[in-house]
Amino acid sequence: MRARKASWGAAAVCVCCVVGLLWIKLFKATEGTPVVERLALRESDDGAAITIYHPRGAGRAAVVICPGGGYGALVLEAEGRRVAQWLNRMGMVGVVLEYRLPQGDPDRPLADAQDAIRFVRSRAAEWGVSTNQVGIIGFSAGGHLAALAATMPDAGPPPDRAAGPSSRPDFAILVYPVVSMEDLADAGSRINFLGPDPAPDRIADYSADRQVSAATPPVFLVHARDDAVVSAENSRRFHAALQAHGVACAYLELDSGGHGLGYGGPLWDQWQAQALAWLRGQGLIDPRSGGE
Repeated sequence: MRARKASWGAAAVCVCCVVGLLWIKLFKATEGTPVVERLALRESDDGAAITIYHPRGAGRAAVVICPGGGYGALVLEAEGRRVAQWLNRMGMVGVVLEYRLPQGDPDRPLADAQDAIRFVRSRAAEWGVSTNQVGIIGFSAGGHLAALAATMPDAGPPPDRAAGPSSRPDFAILVYPVVSMEDLADAGSRINFLGPDPAPDRIADYSADRQVSAATPPVFLVHARDDAVVSAENSRRFHAALQAHGVACAYLELDSGGHGLGYGGPLWDQWQAQALAWLRGQGLIDPRSGGE
């Protein structure tokens, strides 16, 4: 009888050990996993949404991410989720913006980018983010949207936003961006953004290089010289406008990579490392941002 009790006791201990080990394994698997939440950008739920990727610990800085897609779609995986995960590894909050496609009304996506920046600032204290370390990053057509957000932060805000957080980003990263809606624009992006027959003044108004001023925040640009979809002249022209207005900026032009720079791999490692080094050097993000 005593032997049987001892046997039961040993079995119970073994079960507890197994359960404990499984719990520890599960905890370790989930410990440090970024928290992801998707929200409608507005109470009206008009289709604009943000997905927030929180890193371990305090976010330090936060970046709104504008995927590309020629203003006719959104490249949410390569230019959205993966970018947010990279920012998380660098200790920053990544906010993927699912902006409304313009369908000829450029103020739709621009308002979404502005409101996303305001939203981030409204949650800065909760996330451990400094309100002066809120940036924006955009790719291709999303780069155009990010450039507009950086150069036209006060374009068309309703009166009830006047007392709210600023929509001006503290920095912008533009990756193979569309910049001009004039001679350099790819036809698809311009038609989707402005409609089939926009007036010349409207084309000029939404050419980001024409909107640069001394108040434009610092900008890091990257483009491949052999980009056959969006000419690197877009980035060159924007960089020249920034320099002419005394705005802190840097431009990385890669010899090859085409449009998309391979959507990952060594070229992405290169521009991401240089962009972060430049941002830290400018004091635009916490010096600790750069990996845990």
